[in-house]
Amino acid sequence: MNEAVKIVEVGPRDGLQNEKQPIDVDTKVGLVERLVAAGVTHIEAASFVSPRWVPQMAGSSEVMQRVPRTPGVHYSALAPNLKGLEAAMAAGCEEVAVFGAASESFSQRNINCSIRESLERFRSVVEVAHENKLRVRGYVSCVLGCPYEGPIAPDKVVDVAMMLSDMGCSEISLGDTIGRGNPKSTRLMLEACMKRIPVAQLAGHYHDTYGLAVANIVASLDMGVRTFDSSVSGLGGCPYAVGASGNVATEDVVYLLQSLDCETGIDLKKLIEAGSFICVALGRETSSRVARAMAGNAAEADTR
Repeated sequence: MNEAVKIVEVGPRDGLQNEKQPIDVDTKVGLVERLVAAGVTHIEAASFVSPRWVPQMAGSSEVMQRVPRTPGVHYSALAPNLKGLEAAMAAGCEEVAVFGAASESFSQRNINCSIRESLERFRSVVEVAHENKLRVRGYVSCVLGCPYEGPIAPDKVVDVAMMLSDMGCSEISLGDTIGRGNPKSTRLMLEACMKRIPVAQLAGHYHDTYGLAVANIVASLDMGVRTFDSSVSGLGGCPYAVGASGNVATEDVVYLLQSLDCETGIDLKKLIEAGSFICVALGRETSSRVARAMAGNAAEADTR
């Protein structure tokens, strides 16, 4: 049997939150429906933050209430405070996410507080989530580089990941927010984390700003990581990174994993169709290299 790899699809939240144009609820739900039809089973579908700060996440409660409740499909949402957590629970969320940064400068500039202060804010969220039988996922930003500090020492990543783990986060997603990581730095960071945290608790969230996300995923697979975040069509990224690009395309990750005989349960053709749907809605071309290549091959076949 091929080894299973878990894909956490972050397009509906992380991918859409930095879009400049409005995105209606029907479009968001339509994207999730197509992802589910493609076999995606873990989807970060919403963010329960103030629409004043993140306008594109307006309507998250309605999105969560309308997404298909298919057996084996799990939905999560960002919930950075108790008010957001209450809204997430009311909308039927079964998992929420909180976040910290491995860079003090990034934490200060992004949310105007220190790393430790930011994590203390989430402690009550995690406690109440657990009281209500919700899982909690923790994100760590800037694990392989910061736009303000440059390279980040692996020990700093471990410190933040351990704080999230000790707080009760069942999974820790390690984010290369500006996409400056490479296989060597990825291995060093994971080696440090794995000395304190079981590899089964870790996930890789690698941005493709410099084209190395897939290489970093391969390095992580070699280290034993079996959970990866990705975004359909490569939607989204970090506004502090070059070109505001970032998230690795789910299509590219699935193609890679299939070529390595890893099992994702995802139908690549249907996944590309889901990516096409949201790209048409946004009026742009896909950022997925695999989707572009397969579309080119199909077009070439049609002209023969």
